[in-house]
Amino acid sequence: MPTETASQAVTDDRPVAQPGSLERGIDILLALGAASHPVSLSQLCRATGLPKSTAHRILGVLCSRELARRVGNGYLPGELLETMAGITRLRVPGTRKVVLPYLLYLYETTRQTVNLAVPSGLEARYVERLYGHNRVDSRSDGMDRAPLHCTATGKALLAFDSSLHQALLARGSFEQMTRRTITTLTGLERELAQVRRQGVAYSQEEFTEGVSCVAAPVFGPGGRICMSLGVAAPAGSTPLAKLGISVRGAAQAISSALLSA
Repeated sequence: MPTETASQAVTDDRPVAQPGSLERGIDILLALGAASHPVSLSQLCRATGLPKSTAHRILGVLCSRELARRVGNGYLPGELLETMAGITRLRVPGTRKVVLPYLLYLYETTRQTVNLAVPSGLEARYVERLYGHNRVDSRSDGMDRAPLHCTATGKALLAFDSSLHQALLARGSFEQMTRRTITTLTGLERELAQVRRQGVAYSQEEFTEGVSCVAAPVFGPGGRICMSLGVAAPAGSTPLAKLGISVRGAAQAISSALLSA
């Protein structure tokens, strides 16, 4: 018995092993997975307790393996990690059963492609899409993501999400996708101000030639925007103002349903 006690004492006195690179990497991935906007290196260090040099080194490895990605001055989960984790879910847990009936109704009403988007870095990520037989082809097909500045769903997110808005402005440049794409800060700010006044966003062949879109913000618990609802149609085929009424009404109905839920 004395021998066992001494042995136990020696074991208890041993220093606690420091977390290895794998554990530190997991801590970073968990912190990234909890974020809807790019997380800066300083924020990651505060969340994980890691020194900046260590966090920066691990992030370099994670980015090279597509488990993380650099967005402006921050980081988000990478494409590979999102695919492995199936991160196409809505940002508000348990909302799919609430949202889907309104998406189906909007499709039946418009007979056009219906999109539901959430922010993912500086892009809009489509988490639900309803197509008809006469679907309109878009650049986002197959990727299920698109830039914020030249899409209706992206503009709706930008107009009502101040942190997302600031993150995009920090980038300082806007890629021109078509001849109609807004590429100046002044032009984009004017557009977003109009979205805030009207409660609906438009994109007229700004992302894809021949495609026009209308979108409206969806607000979750606490009154914060959590997603945007959009409809894409062939340019010139449908009066956008009329389509905007349907989209805005559906988005408001979803917001009310989320609040009740």
